[in-house]
Amino acid sequence: MQNITKQAKDKLIRLSHALIDQKKAKVLIRPMKNLSGFWFGAGNMVEDNKGNFYLSGRYRNYGDSRTGLYAGERGVELAIFKSEDRGESFKKILFFRKEDLSYRDRRVFSIEGSCLHFTEEEVELYVSTEKSGIPYPEGLEEFKKPGTGVWSIDIIKAKSIEELKSSKIKSLLDGEDPQYLHLKDPVVFKNTQGDTVLIFCTNPFTWASSNSGLAIRLKGSSDFKRFNYTFFSRGFTWDVAISRITGVLNVPKKGFFADMPSLYLFFYDGGESMRKYDEHPHAIKRPRGYSCEEIGGLAFSTEKDFPEIERLSGNLSFFISPFGTGCSRYVKTLQTEEGIFATWQQSQKDLSQPLVVHFLGKDKVEEILA
Repeated sequence: MQNITKQAKDKLIRLSHALIDQKKAKVLIRPMKNLSGFWFGAGNMVEDNKGNFYLSGRYRNYGDSRTGLYAGERGVELAIFKSEDRGESFKKILFFRKEDLSYRDRRVFSIEGSCLHFTEEEVELYVSTEKSGIPYPEGLEEFKKPGTGVWSIDIIKAKSIEELKSSKIKSLLDGEDPQYLHLKDPVVFKNTQGDTVLIFCTNPFTWASSNSGLAIRLKGSSDFKRFNYTFFSRGFTWDVAISRITGVLNVPKKGFFADMPSLYLFFYDGGESMRKYDEHPHAIKRPRGYSCEEIGGLAFSTEKDFPEIERLSGNLSFFISPFGTGCSRYVKTLQTEEGIFATWQQSQKDLSQPLVVHFLGKDKVEEILA
């Protein structure tokens, strides 16, 4: 990794905290119920060439992925919203239910994370689901719990957002290695060379942890190659069980960073365990993060060094909701002419997780990076 000074790292951290302002954030999309286990998010916001914003995300209702369909509905709908007033308001224009995303022998049990991405010719919708029709590896079949499936990633392409619903869904990424059997929560961005980078969450056949892998589609190519399933693995302290990259921000080349190599900020979800556990009664009380209630961290890389990546949140989490369980996860950003939008799922007093938004104006961004 190229030598990045402490001053540069401090500015990146300050920028991230200014973006993910837990107290100034406003609720953007509410879940179907204001109860524990209900949330909306795990998508992203993009801008088309006409200045319209589109927002994807999934409505998730109560359930437990460890026990399958017997414990609730879980991910029930993938929705797409449109804003024609630069993010002031959003209107739902499209939705997909489980049956809409099922095909052949692949019956969808739960809708997971999604990602919208514009290319020069079309729009791509990457969507991950838990589904049937994908077998466990030979010799490990008995580990598949009744009522559960395997997470994998599909893609839908169309000429416009509105045409996605009538377009064909295709399998993009299935897990075969037991160490990375379950694949979900796609994150897509273009690097400065014009290549398309796909980041995804991986889980082993035992569902015992979450890590991040990647694949690259070179400029001019139609296929993803150069797979790396271990480029961002679990951390050592607060993120020892979960390290799932959810968003990428290309740091504006302003002020202090104007003449520096291109930098990427990576927002990620982390946790100390895959389920809640009892704490020592006399120990410090703090959100520790666990599956479905993760807290947030930050990492970075230079364009030259990527996919080598370095954590900025080493010993402690950076992003914690002041409400509920402390859960703060699935951070995404969108850079516009006016500034940067940040969205994320934030735990509330009622333990639901709506999608919240915070906008940081261009002047403030440049002030931080000065």
